[in-house]
Amino acid sequence: MVRESERRVGILVFDGVEVLDFAGPFEVFSVARRGSDHSPDTVSPCPPVLMAPQAGNVCTTGGMNIRVDHSIDSVCGLHALVIPGGYGVRALMGNPRLLDWLRASAVESLLMMSVCTGAGVLARAGLLRGRRVTTHHRYLDWLSELEPDCEVVADQRFVDAGDLITAGGISAGIDAALHLLERWEGTAVAEETARYMEYRRQPV
Repeated sequence: MVRESERRVGILVFDGVEVLDFAGPFEVFSVARRGSDHSPDTVSPCPPVLMAPQAGNVCTTGGMNIRVDHSIDSVCGLHALVIPGGYGVRALMGNPRLLDWLRASAVESLLMMSVCTGAGVLARAGLLRGRRVTTHHRYLDWLSELEPDCEVVADQRFVDAGDLITAGGISAGIDAALHLLERWEGTAVAEETARYMEYRRQPV
């Protein structure tokens, strides 16, 4: 059950997902606290939940195996969805069920955040038309080809377009997640979270 003061974050994982693309934002949202008390009995105001197109085992890029208990159909009450990148993105882009679910989620005003080539999944779902976006520096042209009707930004770690946040590769997802945390909870919470993680935030 989602507490009234919580904003729940879904993080999509899949075979071939880049580990830090999803684990970086997961860490941000899981360790965030209102105040400096990071003891185990305090809770995050933005609890993350891992989800996959289908629940079960997922093998990441690099061979890490994780078990995911939730499918995209079994999670409700989300306020934001993180779509990471990795070699498995191309399979997601050919998954009609997932693309339909993303379109329906967008209609319900779910905030979307992509990391790295996860932006390609949003492009294939038609959710980047007319938007300012970014992705990993090696895939900027690829994203432009996928969605010609978007403005691809090459010189920012992440781009905040309101209900859509897109981040560059890997560690840029941590900065984008801290930025979203700051939007929701304020600068003090975001800065304390970064300090707890021993992470030096990078400029946009």
